[in-house]
Amino acid sequence: MRYKERDREGGVSPVVGVMLMLVVTIIIAAVVSAFAGSISSDAKKAPAISVETHIVNDGSWGGSGINFAVLAASESIPTKDLRIVTNWKASNGTRGGATVTGPGGDTPNTMTYIGTKQYHSPLGFGPGVSAWVSSGDFKVEQYFGNYTLMANTNMHSSAFGSMASSSGTGLEKGGYGIDPSVRWQYTDGTNWETGTDSDGVMAILGENWHHLRPGDIVHVRFVHLPTGSVIYDADVTVEG
Repeated sequence: MRYKERDREGGVSPVVGVMLMLVVTIIIAAVVSAFAGSISSDAKKAPAISVETHIVNDGSWGGSGINFAVLAASESIPTKDLRIVTNWKASNGTRGGATVTGPGGDTPNTMTYIGTKQYHSPLGFGPGVSAWVSSGDFKVEQYFGNYTLMANTNMHSSAFGSMASSSGTGLEKGGYGIDPSVRWQYTDGTNWETGTDSDGVMAILGENWHHLRPGDIVHVRFVHLPTGSVIYDADVTVEG
């Protein structure tokens, strides 16, 4: 009996082909996994922060403002890496809000005394601010974008107004709610000109913030620009 020899030049065996495909698949998967892991390890993690916010409008310049008190932070956070976003709807239906980034450079968001005093709100006070004063001519180091947030840093903005002179009521100087007869509104004077000036509360809440009343809600967010993450998100009730 004769046996015919099979053709040995017909190609790779099906079993060997499957094994080769499996090996190639495993190699590709390993490369993709390593690449993804490299991207993940290089990605910057967003910092964590705890903030207590108070927004007050009692209709007068002396009793109205906004304050952000940093209670804790996972790391020091430069304010140049932050965007503050606010939006709100007042009880009378008026809507408003603002977006703040820093540093202000040639376009500061706060101007008073007929545009002659300029700075970038919110101002920084306490730890993380290399130089600061509580009143008068504020330091450049206090301007938003020039300081760093850490535990016990405060960011503050006030409504503009001036003390009355001995011979007047304060109405002649101008500002927000400078007299009981003009509460909840801005009045032009020697130190304030509507349309030219913009105080620290306007910078954070928008130029029509004076429509807000106690009990209204302001939505506040801090966006961490390097990661695009929202690190603080709160609905803040306006106080009076």
